[in-house]
Amino acid sequence: MAHVVVTGAGGYLGPHVVSAVLDRGHAVTAVVRPGSTIRLDDRAEVLEADVLRDGIDIPSRGSAGPVTVVHLAWRDGFHHNSPAHMAELSAHYQLLTELPNRGVARIIALGTMHEVGYWEGAIDADTPTQPLSQYGVAKDALRRSLELALPDSVGLVWARAFYIYGDDRRNRSIFARLLQAVDEGQTSLPFTSGKNRYDFIRVEELGRQLAALVDAEDVTGTLNCCTGRPVSLADKVMEFIRENDLPISLDYGAFPDRPYDSPGIWGDASRILDVVARDKVATS
Repeated sequence: MAHVVVTGAGGYLGPHVVSAVLDRGHAVTAVVRPGSTIRLDDRAEVLEADVLRDGIDIPSRGSAGPVTVVHLAWRDGFHHNSPAHMAELSAHYQLLTELPNRGVARIIALGTMHEVGYWEGAIDADTPTQPLSQYGVAKDALRRSLELALPDSVGLVWARAFYIYGDDRRNRSIFARLLQAVDEGQTSLPFTSGKNRYDFIRVEELGRQLAALVDAEDVTGTLNCCTGRPVSLADKVMEFIRENDLPISLDYGAFPDRPYDSPGIWGDASRILDVVARDKVATS
């Protein structure tokens, strides 16, 4: 059993990672911002802390084994050109490079496909990065700096996430906007062309993939947390509308496609699927 500290546990992805790690039998300290009202899995120990200002005072968990930190904390992740990304970059670097001095043996940090920038096709660990948003620039800079700064004794996994959906009342994606529009009585939603193809992954599955990486101690470096299957945005949104029986249509072309979005971009999922497959082998 490991002691796993999850930063950003009160965010969109955090509760799903916390529960998935607990389901694997580990002790979890879920770090949330002071005053957070998020309801987390009752099995977790909740710690209120401003990790970028005060760091993490990692509590003792009795007989729990080595400490792993899953670093999800990040402000304005849905606002790709927020000034917060670059303004807080050094604080993330300081936090994560201090962790080895606090007994942390493994760090799983959440990355993003937006580090790559404009790219057509599959992304793997060796795909060159040229980010085109402040979010992508900051994440890419953090990844590069951690690879240089962390000692060899710490296992670093940079887990690149792709287009996350699910639990849509808590995100700010097109799916959340659809639900809000229906709540407001709208029957049509302004939309892009919808032609871009993305790698969509449900938030619950992403949580399970990140939790699986806690136990895959031989896996380090950059890898993709994704499905490996590209689907057009229009097809995915229409599927969402049908599955939820939403009385709304899309006004295609009302908004231009973002210039930094690729026509088709998805992850090479071979490494993460291998990690997840280990569970099936272990329980068969």
